[in-house]
Amino acid sequence: MPGCFKKTLFALASLISFVSFILIVVAMGTPKWMTGKILCKTGADLVNATDPELVKFIGEIYYGLFRGGKIRQCGLGGRRSKFTIFPHMVKKLNTGLHVMIIMFLCVAISFSLVSFGFCILNAIKVPYRAIKGPAGACLWNFIAGGFVVLAVTSFMAAVKLHHLTERIANFRENVFRFIILEEHFEDCFWICVASATAHAVNLLLIAISGIHFPKIKTKTEEVNVTAEDIMY
Repeated sequence: MPGCFKKTLFALASLISFVSFILIVVAMGTPKWMTGKILCKTGADLVNATDPELVKFIGEIYYGLFRGGKIRQCGLGGRRSKFTIFPHMVKKLNTGLHVMIIMFLCVAISFSLVSFGFCILNAIKVPYRAIKGPAGACLWNFIAGGFVVLAVTSFMAAVKLHHLTERIANFRENVFRFIILEEHFEDCFWICVASATAHAVNLLLIAISGIHFPKIKTKTEEVNVTAEDIMY
């Protein structure tokens, strides 16, 4: 049986793994990975809009891995619309990269659950095989965190290098062209970063559980028995 200290650490690690699983699931299902402001360039050029008038041509956009929405401002008031990435819009994006982001997160979800199970196992008993012990728990946490990092990095590459926001903003826009004025990573993106951090914390906890702390020994006083003591 593991000691009380190890039980506590592995119980905490299992809780963190489960929280990481929940965070990734929530992040994947929420359409708030990116938000931004979009300028209707065509409309602004038609009326030669100056700085004070550009407000009438600035809209908003938000999107996640599967859906999103935008407010078009082309001089005639705001028009709201919603869209889904699959199956139509994904053809206009970098399909391979977008699918890879989703696959990375799905793998991370699987290994988060595996990590949860292994941490529970180590909190209950000392496994016979090394792969089921702290070494295995470290491996699954490392894989789960690594895939989350890959997903986050790939999404950043899609936004910054492949102009993901601009492609989405101009999807099925035959008359007007939109340019991106601002874009910000939102809560769901940072939730994934928090998930990767959680697995890093788990690695630290598992490493601490392997430290053997010296036991404090109390010295017993030696009893000196003399001939006089025996007489009395």
